[in-house]
Amino acid sequence: MMPDPTPSGGVPSTPEFPVQFVGAETYEIPTETPESDGTLSWDSTTMVLVRCRAGGQVGVGYTYAHAAAAEVVTGKLAGVVTDRDALTPVASWAAMQHAVRNLGKPGLVAEAISAVDIALWDLYARIRGVPLIEALGAVHDATPVYGSGGFTSYDDHRLADQLTGWVDAGIPRVKIKVGRDPERDSHRVAVARSAIGDDVELFVDANGAYGRKQALFWAERFAERDVRWLEEPVSSDDLEGLRLLRDRGPAGMDVAAGEYGYHLPYFEQMLGAGAVDCLQADPTRALGISGVLRVAALCDARSLDLSLHCAPQVSAHVGAAVWHLRHLEYFHDHVRIEGLAFDGVLAPERDGVLRPDRSRPGLGLTVKDLDLERYRIA
Repeated sequence: MMPDPTPSGGVPSTPEFPVQFVGAETYEIPTETPESDGTLSWDSTTMVLVRCRAGGQVGVGYTYAHAAAAEVVTGKLAGVVTDRDALTPVASWAAMQHAVRNLGKPGLVAEAISAVDIALWDLYARIRGVPLIEALGAVHDATPVYGSGGFTSYDDHRLADQLTGWVDAGIPRVKIKVGRDPERDSHRVAVARSAIGDDVELFVDANGAYGRKQALFWAERFAERDVRWLEEPVSSDDLEGLRLLRDRGPAGMDVAAGEYGYHLPYFEQMLGAGAVDCLQADPTRALGISGVLRVAALCDARSLDLSLHCAPQVSAHVGAAVWHLRHLEYFHDHVRIEGLAFDGVLAPERDGVLRPDRSRPGLGLTVKDLDLERYRIA
């Protein structure tokens, strides 16, 4: 029998590159103007930034969450990860799952784990001296994106300007928010279609604002403008309602949900219910890179596409490693924040993809500490 390689509670006795430090900082960054969707309004976004150090390298990860996520990182997860081998990020990921049993994993704790897992993968790739896209085992060279924003707080002029900006940048698909004022939704969709023309795909996202029959009614109206993607027409917790929309909605319009999934059972239940045509997952929520790759495996088993939700600088690398990949949400707020926070950010190419830079190790990002300092709250 082989000896137990981890006699001390799962920590390798002689890690090659022990993790020496895990830290977190929190930044609150105001939006350019107040923003809203079908069910929420906001005027700032909070980013929790995690750094892990080993072997003379520093890995960076982050999540968009409440500042309390940073306390979970430093107060619980740092003690779990420190002294573990930086060359085995998945082992650290598994250890974090066990350690938070009594904290309540879905939600804030999952977001904290996500940020640490991303940082550990970045650290692993940097120690190996390879870009993250290669460390993850890429099956694609790049990740297609769609422009996302179109907030319900925008007037017609601003909405049209944002959409045409993405189209002019070469992005062939765009998404707007609907559901806050349903009686205006047909008008806003018409404004969007007029702005982008007939050759660009148009998506809408209700963020769970509609009831079941209401969603069916508006889906038919949206189909008149050739809307191809209806995201969270009802609450993502209403699996029967999502299945109803999937089965009875207009032909050619995919129903999508999953961005609020925090662990594998959530995604398995959604897939088992046949609730979506395309599943969504967010690496800054769904237990990090390690978690999303397991969600991707669930999709692979069903030959169902996965669309990645936001955090484009991380998701561009992860998407390249997803076999049944649809695309990535190039979300206005996160694009802006990541541009403020990091040097080395990826920008869409003319064919509407984010292509990771294979000349830079890990995520290829450098934190702009001086620029971020004005936004730091913890």
